[in-house]
Amino acid sequence: MSDDPLPFLDGPWRLSMGLRRLEPDDWLRVDDAHDAQMRLRDRLLAERRAEVAAALPGSEAGCAETLALLLEFLPERFPERWTRDGQVMVDRRNGRRVALDGEPPLVIAGRLVQEDLCLMRKGPDGYELSAAVLCFPSHWRLAEKLGRPMAGIHAPVPAFGERLGPTVDRFMAGLDADRPVWRVNWSITETDELFLPGDRAQRAFDPAEPVGSGLFLRLERQTLRRLPQSGDILFTIHTSVRPLGDAIVRPDHAAALAARIREMPERMSRYKGFHLMGMPLLAWLDRLAAAQVRVAAPG
Repeated sequence: MSDDPLPFLDGPWRLSMGLRRLEPDDWLRVDDAHDAQMRLRDRLLAERRAEVAAALPGSEAGCAETLALLLEFLPERFPERWTRDGQVMVDRRNGRRVALDGEPPLVIAGRLVQEDLCLMRKGPDGYELSAAVLCFPSHWRLAEKLGRPMAGIHAPVPAFGERLGPTVDRFMAGLDADRPVWRVNWSITETDELFLPGDRAQRAFDPAEPVGSGLFLRLERQTLRRLPQSGDILFTIHTSVRPLGDAIVRPDHAAALAARIREMPERMSRYKGFHLMGMPLLAWLDRLAAAQVRVAAPG
């Protein structure tokens, strides 16, 4: 799990971009899940390539620029792990070797990092998803989003079009190459699987099931940066998942998460699945939050 602050601690729930300035050295992450995630990425690219990788004509320059950027960044930022040996990138920690030829550039790039890579290219209706290596989708399919503008990509998100869509379009149009940004998206899921291309499972959560082990906190650390040569925007997604009981151990964190869930409009709550898991989840969070009150109360 990332060391970034939990996003639901920031105050009342609101539909916003929640962007922060990105420090150049903090662009991409390597965490304890690195080796396991890279094995899964390699397997998905071998067995389900059509589902996890795609590129439209016209995206070639941005894809090549993305790979070139990674080949410069990784050995410089993580010299203890990455080194280049001719046309091969070598992971010093585990001996894994990634050939730098023989596959499309963005696919090669997707074998080098834990992050999913999505390339946004300017089109007639704003920035469109022109290419991606998407191994860890959270309830969306690459084939259904490829070539669509931001409004189309986020159409299932309640109120996105009327409340956030114009803001996102203006931001994308004005993003400077020297001012990358990041944000964190969060969700509660019923599985720790990373590859979730289908719709959210519509099943009622069993109140008898232990919430702390039966539900998971999924965090997506997302970055956006304009590629200076092609002008495309590279969107990266670093995904981490852990049991909710491991992620939420402090009473004040439990209270904050419960508050954010209760503050969501009904449409957003249903979109995130809280209409199914909400009652047992909130009861568990309230019990954990109440522990702080008991400790603080006079004896």
